Amino acid sequence: MLNKVLVFGEIRDGEFRNVAFESLAAAKQIAPDGEIVGVVAGEEVQAEGKKLFHYGADRVTAVEHTNLAHFTPEGYTQALKAAIDAEAPDAVIMGHTALGRDLSAKLAGRLNAGLVSDAVAIEMKDGPVFTRPIYSGKAFEQVTVKDGLLMATIRPNNIPALEADMGREGEVASLDAEIENLQTVIKNGVKNTATGIDLSEASVIVAGGRGLKGEEHFKMLDELADVLGGAVGASRGACDAEYCDYALQIGQTGKVVTPDLYIAVGLSGAIQHVAGMSNSKVIVAINKDPEAEIFQIADYGIVGDLFDIVPKLKEEFKKVVV
Repeated sequence: MLNKVLVFGEIRDGEFRNVAFESLAAAKQIAPDGEIVGVVAGEEVQAEGKKLFHYGADRVTAVEHTNLAHFTPEGYTQALKAAIDAEAPDAVIMGHTALGRDLSAKLAGRLNAGLVSDAVAIEMKDGPVFTRPIYSGKAFEQVTVKDGLLMATIRPNNIPALEADMGREGEVASLDAEIENLQTVIKNGVKNTATGIDLSEASVIVAGGRGLKGEEHFKMLDELADVLGGAVGASRGACDAEYCDYALQIGQTGKVVTPDLYIAVGLSGAIQHVAGMSNSKVIVAINKDPEAEIFQIADYGIVGDLFDIVPKLKEEFKKVVV
């Protein structure tokens, strides 16, 4: 039985990532009668930390330090370890993001804890059993940690966050921690050219491949994504051809996404790309080749010229999207 679960709430650009709230829901699943403790780290994050109460945290602690203004593996590992030492939880949950993957591995190694990464579902048996994809999403395995501290990272968009209860409030406690001996110091950050909704948390993604034939044609995808309130992604082939920035790459060597709707435009369906999006809830493929591999995993397929189809789809969606 888990009596206390610590949840790391990842903040980016001054706001929580959605997976922070999904991690709280995961904590509630594995410890329905236990205490859920939210932890935030950064330079000035105490005020933002109050939002964790709305999504299920019973207590919230902030670790604030000037050396936490930007994420560094050493700094955030020290901050989270200080919180773990102070709280002595039975489990630690965080999002399976770039930051979460880095931080969870370092903490698990330092604490000699069992780590379940990239969990997409949880069920309770004798204890929590996590389901995670393997072999590039071709199969799933169920994993449990039988002894010691349990750590897990949750893939975004798979475990729904609890409905926000604005009546749940509390004071965010402050935890002093020595953040020192950093091997990496970030003076300033420069954003890449990708803008808009984060791919890993988008509920709708419009992704393009080499079939778009040029950078200028990605504007069609931007327009369709804007109508649907979604994000734009791309195959590695499109990125290699310099149609778009590598920040948009989805696949085995790019981002892994699980949106509610994935529209694949001019994508052949190479296994490397499919590994990053095959768990999308609904997949729509648009390709002029009826034998394209992408149709093998698509829920809906449109065979035809994408340059005719995408603008028509945009206009039709405009009529029904509020």
